[in-house]
Amino acid sequence: MSHKRVAILISGGGSNMVSLVDSMAGDHPARPCLVLANDPEAGGLKKAAARGIPTASIDHRPFKGDRAAFEAELLKPLEAAGPDIVCLAGFMRVLTGDFVSRFQGRMLNIHPSLLPKYKGLNTHARAIEAGDAEHGCSVHEVTAALDDGPILGQARVQIDANDTPEALAARVLVCEHKLYPAVLRRYASGDRTPVLLP
Repeated sequence: MSHKRVAILISGGGSNMVSLVDSMAGDHPARPCLVLANDPEAGGLKKAAARGIPTASIDHRPFKGDRAAFEAELLKPLEAAGPDIVCLAGFMRVLTGDFVSRFQGRMLNIHPSLLPKYKGLNTHARAIEAGDAEHGCSVHEVTAALDDGPILGQARVQIDANDTPEALAARVLVCEHKLYPAVLRRYASGDRTPVLLP
C-alpha cells in the first residue's frame, strides 16, 4: 500500500506535530514527509529530526510582512517534499488565499475552540469570560477564511467554575493530542466524516 505523504507546519515546540508523527506507524495510511517551521529555533524541528523526519525552516522575520515573498520561500521545501496532505500544527502565521488554494481540500488545521465559536486568538480566556459550560478543540479543512472551512472533528472539555485560561488550555491540549491523530487517520483513508470525541 502506498502511504499518503504528510507535511506538518509548526511554529514552536511541536507537541501536536509529535502526536501526529508518532501516530503514523503500523497500519496508518499516512507517513510524515516533512516538518517545516517559520522559526529556525522552533523546538519541534529537533524533535522531528530525532524521529528521522526531514525538516526545513523559513524564518518569516526577514520578510517584514511581505506574506507573498515569505510564502514563495515556504513553498520551495513544501513542494519538493510532495505532500498529499498538509497539517498545520500550531503554525502561527496567517496564510494568504493564494497559498491555501494551492492545497485546497488537503490542508488541515487544529484550533483550540469549538468552532465556529472563538476564531482567532485567546480562545480559552474568551470561553471562560463568556460563561460557557464547555470548550474544546476542532480540526477543520483550511480555506481562505481564518479558522473556517468544513469541520472534520471536535473534542469537548468541561469548563470548571474556577478555571483559569492556563488550566483550561492544558486540558484542551490533551484533547488536541487525541483528536488530531484520529482525524488525520480517517482523513488519510479518504473518509471525511467528522470525528467526535466526548
